[in-house]
Amino acid sequence: MGLLSQIEPRFLNGALQVVKTLREAGHEALFAGGVVRDLLLRRPVSDIDVTTSAPPELIERLFDSTIPVGRQFGVVIVVIDSINYEVATFRKDFDYQDGRHPGRVEFTSAKEDALRRDFTINALMLDPDKEEVIDFVEGRQDLKNRIIRTVGDPEARFREDKLRLMRAVRFACELDFQIEEQTKSALKARTQEIGDVSHERIRDELLKTLVSPRAGLGLEMLRENGLLKVILPEVAAMSGVEQPPEFHPEGNVFVHTCLMLKIAAELHPVLALGILLHDVGKPPTFKVADRIRFNGHAEVGANMAEDICRRLRVSREDTNRVVALVKDHLHFMHVQEMRESTLKKFLRKNHFDDHLELHRLDCLASHRDLSNYEFCCRKLSEIGEETLKPELFLSGHDLIELGFAPGPIFSRILSALEDKQLEEEISNRDEALEWVRTTWTPSS
Repeated sequence: MGLLSQIEPRFLNGALQVVKTLREAGHEALFAGGVVRDLLLRRPVSDIDVTTSAPPELIERLFDSTIPVGRQFGVVIVVIDSINYEVATFRKDFDYQDGRHPGRVEFTSAKEDALRRDFTINALMLDPDKEEVIDFVEGRQDLKNRIIRTVGDPEARFREDKLRLMRAVRFACELDFQIEEQTKSALKARTQEIGDVSHERIRDELLKTLVSPRAGLGLEMLRENGLLKVILPEVAAMSGVEQPPEFHPEGNVFVHTCLMLKIAAELHPVLALGILLHDVGKPPTFKVADRIRFNGHAEVGANMAEDICRRLRVSREDTNRVVALVKDHLHFMHVQEMRESTLKKFLRKNHFDDHLELHRLDCLASHRDLSNYEFCCRKLSEIGEETLKPELFLSGHDLIELGFAPGPIFSRILSALEDKQLEEEISNRDEALEWVRTTWTPSS
């Protein structure tokens, strides 16, 4: 079975059309980068990049639909059947000035193009017609040895593009590879320079690491290589912060967080950040009294999580969701003692499935007592949506007809009425009207 048989036809056909069109115009054209790496590792392929000797202006003329995303660097997006294919001209890079992008480029050969790339496993090329791998940098051997190694001098590669510091860790985490020793030494020597990279780029690399199947390993690697202390000092501070062994036999706060990430199945970015930050308030609230305590750590952590999300330029909506996960994660301790109305309001929280999953992982990574988790699951199966979010029997208009003047009292009455409905103490409109008449007066 050939390499290309691993690719879904809807992705492959457009990419082959790109290569065919470029070659018919007299230019070299090859698959390059991640697609070749993933094909050789038998991993799923989600996008295909093409590298070519054709200059960007010719690429734009050859195809009906293009997007000039990086024309100055020789990069054009070709759109075929609503699928984007990045097509890049063979190039050499010069004069890196901002720690991310070359000041100028020179169009050149396939070999020179491979030599300017970040890691050997990402510098492989493939002739799709012959299904022949083209390897100028011994990338196939590094794939076989499960090694992350820079192309050429690691100091130079990291100096050119400082985001590569995090990308080295991310690829090692995603692929379960080791970072080669010279590459690791250069990485550790330049960790402070990751602070020169934009918060958005750091966020993107961090999230790719946190949603990978080996997210816990990735977090450990970020700490071991010194990057975590620069990008998230609040999280790095969790390392070594002890916890009461009767509740946390697994160890300190950082160990606990890594373990949660390790045992998680599939994570989306919001839940991954929620796990990462759920105990971020423990270091500043650490106190030894009758035992180790972290009084108020959920509230302190929620404020810290909001600051961190803002720093990382996380969207407002996602920030609010992360903050809620951090702030509310201890509420599960009390679910079996809650009033019915309080419990129902808790169970109907937005994105409650994320809260529930964070709690499950929190338990499994510590005392392993899932009784509160199982209680919530049982309640959710017993209580229907209409019971969790009942339509109120009365409205503000009804209160006006009862003689109440619009104002703050409306929300107090309606909130109390909702509690009565959730407690199933009031079951119809007539009972609701009677309750208001006998409990509240228009002058109150």
